[in-house]
Amino acid sequence: MAEIDKITGLPKELLDFGEITKESQKVRIREVARRFGKVVTIVGGFGDEEEAKKLEKEMKRKLACGGTVKGNEIVLQGRHRQQVKQILLKNGYREELIDA
Repeated sequence: MAEIDKITGLPKELLDFGEITKESQKVRIREVARRFGKVVTIVGGFGDEEEAKKLEKEMKRKLACGGTVKGNEIVLQGRHRQQVKQILLKNGYREELIDA
């Protein structure tokens, strides 16, 4: 038997809001020069820190770079604007809402 949500009274499997937030979320990708001329790519605009941590782990693995999550932003070492955009598209974010 399906588990019932206490607030809505609907089965919890129907309440997957993760895809809804991805489709309507505006994400901003920018590159910033830091100390000694080092460039970092900052990806911001995520709704929660858990989503940012999950994406940060995937991006670091695929881009072979270091990085961290600060608040709801992902900070990656190096210039990765176009590659990050492709990773976001594969994860269900809409192209119109990605500001690269």
